[in-house]
Amino acid sequence: MFSHIVVGSNDLDRSRKFYDATFGALGATAGTIDAKGRLVYSKDGARFLITRPIDGREATHANGGTIGLKMDSPEMVKAWHDAGVANGGRSIENPPGIRESAAGKLFLAYLRDPDGNKLCGRSAVS
Repeated sequence: MFSHIVVGSNDLDRSRKFYDATFGALGATAGTIDAKGRLVYSKDGARFLITRPIDGREATHANGGTIGLKMDSPEMVKAWHDAGVANGGRSIENPPGIRESAAGKLFLAYLRDPDGNKLCGRSAVS
């Protein structure tokens, strides 16, 4: 549904540690720095970028915003969550687990990245 997502960071080295670990838990390769100095992760035609704000101001997270990441299994969601907590992220909401929703049963975990961006790992439950 999306082509790319961009989040801001005030410390790309700190973000690289966090995102290399969390995306690594999903089997992705480490991020690369592009010609504009952005940290880039690519998979299946989609891109996730981390950048210092273009306007030169401090990066802040979106209040009320969440970036949802689809994963293959509850075990993958848990590995992603654990990698994030171990690398500068913060667990938020409830502990990783099954939630009932309009879409049925889902296994969800929520993190804040080191800059406060809210992420959700999600997997279907059979």
